[in-house]
Amino acid sequence: MSLDVVWHDVECGGYGEDVALWRQLAETETRGGEGPVLDVGAGTGRISLDLAARGVAVTALDSEASLLAALDERAAAAGLWVATVVADARSFSLGEARFGLIVVPMQTLQLLGGVDGRAGFLRSARAHLQPGGVVAAALADALDSFDSESDGLPEPDAAEVDGVRYASRPLAVVDEGDRAAIHRLRQVEGAGGAITSETHDVIRLDRVSAAEIAEEAEAHGFVAESALRIPATDVYVGSTVVVLRATGGLDG
Repeated sequence: MSLDVVWHDVECGGYGEDVALWRQLAETETRGGEGPVLDVGAGTGRISLDLAARGVAVTALDSEASLLAALDERAAAAGLWVATVVADARSFSLGEARFGLIVVPMQTLQLLGGVDGRAGFLRSARAHLQPGGVVAAALADALDSFDSESDGLPEPDAAEVDGVRYASRPLAVVDEGDRAAIHRLRQVEGAGGAITSETHDVIRLDRVSAAEIAEEAEAHGFVAESALRIPATDVYVGSTVVVLRATGGLDG
């Protein structure tokens, strides 16, 4: 298993607070819950595999081939079929494929590099929706700054793989104006708990509101419907899920 897959599983694989919402949208926005659904930023298949296990036809899209390779292996092991596509969310083209629902979980929309990146995604998504189809994208509610000097830092995300413990601890959220930089310390522990490596990882999320997304999307042939909520927990921040429905003809 590659390190990219391990760290993705450690930092994202344990999140399940949004699963019921994506299941419900697949049920209401596709043919009797059968799909087809496009999962953008699918990673190792947290949502794609769950929907496929419920009989939904799913295509998983991600820019990281190693993550989709892991998804393929897991789907095969579970006797499931998920189509996988290595592509950039800002410029994907899937031929004649059309979807009733495009889901964008876990703040993927905030990783696209601002207005231009989101515009590229919205154009690509609109071109691949069935008439009246929906894009549903999660936005982090709270990106409040904190640092490693703060009391009560979050517990690390951790997993053991082949006797090796991998732990990822949030250290800080740094305000960078139109982005929030999330700093993490990644530690690998070998036998006896000895730390064998430490790396500093940073993920930057665009600061953007549901209202701003709705305004941007209108220019690409969407109308925003009532946003949905994924509540916060003691461990995870909450999310607002923007729901965008395709209207009229394609944008130019």
